[in-house]
Amino acid sequence: MINIAIDGPAGAGKSTVAKAVAKELGIIYLDTGAMYRATAYTAIKNGIDVSDEVGVGEMLKTLTMDVVYEDGAQQIIVNGFNTTPYLREHYMSKAASDISALPCVRYKLVDIQRELAKTYDLVLDGRDIGTFVLPDANCKIFLVASAEERAKRRVEENRLKGQESDFDIVLKDIKQRDYNDSHREVAPLKKADDAVELDTTTMTIPEVVEAVISLVKEKIK
Repeated sequence: MINIAIDGPAGAGKSTVAKAVAKELGIIYLDTGAMYRATAYTAIKNGIDVSDEVGVGEMLKTLTMDVVYEDGAQQIIVNGFNTTPYLREHYMSKAASDISALPCVRYKLVDIQRELAKTYDLVLDGRDIGTFVLPDANCKIFLVASAEERAKRRVEENRLKGQESDFDIVLKDIKQRDYNDSHREVAPLKKADDAVELDTTTMTIPEVVEAVISLVKEKIK
């Protein structure tokens, strides 16, 4: 199996790069962030506080999650309901960060991700793929960029979707998420010892994709 782990803080370009790398190599991109967003969305939909470990833990006892692909796009089906159209709302970013800090959520979704990685050649992106989810991944890459650059990218991304965002608010959210992700008790955001770090602050997406593919080919040749 070819398992590629791409980690890094929010807004570093992980998802965009991971999708492009998967397409270039002809393997599956597994959007792990969407899996956490889907779990958070399900909790909110059921009136459960995403920080309530007891309430979320009870929800997980009967939660089923399937990852399917329609026209090449990943769909997250939770309890038979397609959550995908609702996962990119602004509030979902913080909700996903909060719920992902709960150990019961981490373990539940990691079990699902590990089973998929045993079956398929995958590219996974997140914050703890190389350190916790797939510590034996063939290739581990840690993407970084300045908080200001990441906030700028997020504002532009929202603008292209027709959503206006305040730069200062987005920057504050990103810094807070960096802190939350780095200080959570279970599998915090951390560069794996054997990961290659890439600073993408001044790089274009095609340049980052080219660099990652080069690293992957070197690792798995």
